Amino acid sequence: MKKVAFFDTKQYDREWFDKLDKSFEIKYFEEKLNPENADLAAGCDGAVAFVNDTINSRTIKILTENGVNVLAMRCAGYNNINFRAAHENNLKVLRVPVYSPYAVAEHTMALLLALNRKIHKAYNRTRDFNFSLNGLTGFDLHGKTMGVIGTGKIGQIFIKICQGFGMKVIAYDPYPIENPDFEYTELDTIYRESNAISLHCPLTRQNHHLLDSDAFMKMRSGVFIINTSRGGLIDSEALLDALKSHKVAGAGLDVYEEETELFFEDRSDTIVGDDILARLVSLPNVILTSHQAFLTEEALKNIAEITIANLEDYFAGRPLKNEVCYDCSDGGATTNCN
Repeated sequence: MKKVAFFDTKQYDREWFDKLDKSFEIKYFEEKLNPENADLAAGCDGAVAFVNDTINSRTIKILTENGVNVLAMRCAGYNNINFRAAHENNLKVLRVPVYSPYAVAEHTMALLLALNRKIHKAYNRTRDFNFSLNGLTGFDLHGKTMGVIGTGKIGQIFIKICQGFGMKVIAYDPYPIENPDFEYTELDTIYRESNAISLHCPLTRQNHHLLDSDAFMKMRSGVFIINTSRGGLIDSEALLDALKSHKVAGAGLDVYEEETELFFEDRSDTIVGDDILARLVSLPNVILTSHQAFLTEEALKNIAEITIANLEDYFAGRPLKNEVCYDCSDGGATTNCN
């Protein structure tokens, strides 16, 4: 039986992998995968990692030197991997491209609804028996314009949810789908016309800080920003400035660009040194959740099933339909490698 090192283990991960795994001996480690602990995988045939693990050239070299030649990411994103190093060290990288787009899309709408109707503020008030309605006024979503950046599976489901609320949807994607039931437009139009903007795209070198100070300046005053994709899509300092100037009326964030050492962990007994994050959390018109948009029973089950199937395909010598490869043309990564 092949041995697999499983990093960044949480109880909710292990429950489904233990239920579904019949093929591997899994060694669970609570630590995030990084160069300092990659040698924990010694004696294993493969490794499983997650979105905030540090999979740089040193980590990859240590893994492969210890006999690990396949890395199964139990997530869709892979921007934390040095694919040049993976290519040079013959490390196969697999991922879970789709686990539950409904989970993420529904959480996105939950953030928008909570922000708009001040649910978080009302919750805190009523716990103190304060039933005043002052400062809790929102607006009807019906008839408002939602700008969606990224129209993959999650983006498409979120668009349908918005349409169910009677919203007008305009969208941008460099790779548009055929025969959409919504309107594609340019980014500047989305910035100018949207009452709310939601991000549903992977993080690449081309769209890092897609929403920066220039983008915020182009937006209509009072826009809401929702991000359940990747933190690096937003320049956090620029977002903070836009919130302080009231250009942005509110932000719902499930991700943060410097989340790696913070998210998925209990930091309640520490002083967080990230001043931008501390300020964002303190604002009454910001709701920050800890990268939990994916966290449903359905998604966890699908993640475990697909990750196990990916590893089974690799060790059986079958085609790897969920492989991510080094892109020789631009030094990045591609999912179109088969």
